[in-house]
Amino acid sequence: MTLLSQLALWVGLPALGLALLLTLFRILRGPTLPDRIVGLDLLGTLGISVAAVVALAARDAVYLDVAIVLSLLSFLGTVAFAAYLERSR
Repeated sequence: MTLLSQLALWVGLPALGLALLLTLFRILRGPTLPDRIVGLDLLGTLGISVAAVVALAARDAVYLDVAIVLSLLSFLGTVAFAAYLERSR
């Protein structure tokens, strides 16, 4: 394992874990629906980041495919929520 892989595991993953916990707090305590939607979008982005760090640490490109699929699903979810908010007005 290279120094960059170790750094990604020992610094990147705990930082992303903390960001995930703070995002979950925002989703649960968000005062408005748009706050919760932004939290869900950030949750998808953090999932993509975790997949990228794991791909870097494992030196396996399969995890990058997972990140691409997660990004597509996150984008579609954000568009669906935006359409829902526009219709509810």
